Parts: sequence; C-alpha cells; structure tokens
Amino acid sequence: MKLRRSTVIPSILLIYLGVMSYIGYSEFQQGNYLYYFGVIGVTLFIIVILHIFLKKRERLQENDSRRA
Repeated sequence: MKLRRSTVIPSILLIYLGVMSYIGYSEFQQGNYLYYFGVIGVTLFIIVILHIFLKKRERLQENDSRRA
C-alpha cells in the first residue's frame, strides 16, 4: 500500500498541532479561550484546505500520466 502525500503531510501536521495545543494549554488555563481555540481552528482549517489541494493535485497528476 502506497502512502499518499495528501494523507501523510496533513497527518504529520495534525500530530504537530496536538503537541502544540498541549504546550499552549497554559493559555487556555489563563482564560484566553478565544486565542487558544482560534489558533487551533485556523490551523485545522489550513490543514483541511491543504489536504483538499494535495488530493486535487494527485488526481491531476494521475490523469496526466494516464493520457501519456
């Protein structure tokens, strides 16, 4: 089974986000809820968009290789 770039890179970034959320938990405890969840939300949004674009790129490359 081949690991695709559109799965591996977002997965690594999600693990990184989890670690950074744990490190930044002190912000949450200090009452900075909007900042804490805002950063997590924006980062998740970016990871999802990255996954979608990488998936699209893989599909385009696959279609190009079939044509050739």
